Amino acid sequence: MREKLLKPAGTWAVTARYCLNAAPLKVSRVSAPFNPRHKSRTSIFKLAEVSKNKVTQTVVGADDAGQRLDNYLLRVCKGVPKSHVYRIIRSGEVRLNGKRAAAPDRLAANDVLRIPPIRVAQKQEEIDAGAQIKADLPILYEDEALLVVDKPAGIAVHGGSGVSFGVIEALRRQRPQARYLELAHRLDRETSGLLLIGKKRSALTALHALFREGGRGAARPDKRYLLLVRGRWMEATRKVELPLCKYLLASGERRVRVAEGGKPSQTVFHLLARWENFSLLEAELRTGRTHQLRVHCAHLGFPIAGDEKYGDFALNRTLARDGLKRMFLHAWKMKLPHPASGKVMELQAPLPDALQRFLTNLSARETQDIALPTGVTDTH
Repeated sequence: MREKLLKPAGTWAVTARYCLNAAPLKVSRVSAPFNPRHKSRTSIFKLAEVSKNKVTQTVVGADDAGQRLDNYLLRVCKGVPKSHVYRIIRSGEVRLNGKRAAAPDRLAANDVLRIPPIRVAQKQEEIDAGAQIKADLPILYEDEALLVVDKPAGIAVHGGSGVSFGVIEALRRQRPQARYLELAHRLDRETSGLLLIGKKRSALTALHALFREGGRGAARPDKRYLLLVRGRWMEATRKVELPLCKYLLASGERRVRVAEGGKPSQTVFHLLARWENFSLLEAELRTGRTHQLRVHCAHLGFPIAGDEKYGDFALNRTLARDGLKRMFLHAWKMKLPHPASGKVMELQAPLPDALQRFLTNLSARETQDIALPTGVTDTH
């Protein structure tokens, strides 16, 4: 079993911020990785709060105070399409203290909320229930406020944009008794590694503020990624500051590029190992822009191996034949104060087996002039 890592506070060297827009700790032991296949045969819409057949009256608790009405409903109406939730708000079927309410309205403790019967076509239920079994999500750490998952590559963190389910939906369906589960930050679908989920609203808001605003000293979050790039990276440490701008392709798909006037972004890269044609880097995120690492590397002429959006597409086909069938980008370390106690946590997600095997095979094919450091591929 993978060990849950929780170490004493140490010194901090970097500031890492996460931006979505441009008392001792108790460790709960988990006997096995989360596996939706083991889920009992209960309805994916079974909730104590919301009924499919009658009106539900619920009183807003202190933990939910300050939350937007639409976000609250999307959480308690688990598995219900967003379009349906927004329709019942617009139609006035949802009432807040006996009055019509709008999606952006903020809830207060002791507000009385009326939720109409929630009915969804059986076909959609079957599609969603079938999709959820694709995920195996190892739990690396858990306590009363926080859950840390080792997200596999290829699974979205949440549903939407053509994806009917994600990590958060799968967790909610696996844990129907859980009152609160919300993403504290995000990872690209193609990226694996550490993903934090708040189990209390107070913990979630603290994490959001931490990633958005950063902190000072031991309160600074430190997020580290492992990535393999094409080319021979020569500097031991390189600080990269390049402005990033979002844009859309003709198909409507989102992309990011380096552009004057874009949002400031900063990454610090550390060289860990080097072969004839590839380099293994550790990246410190000083900001958290969309696709930041992928675009920074591609712009510098060192695309991430296996990156299907910004990478070397011809090389990716060769890498797939050689065993690398995903992007080599893994969120492997995080250091931050606990959102409730403030005690510094150090979390680590081992490099996935497929990526470890590829590095082993690469070392057999190519000469290394900088060897892999201890701790990168022997963390199981």
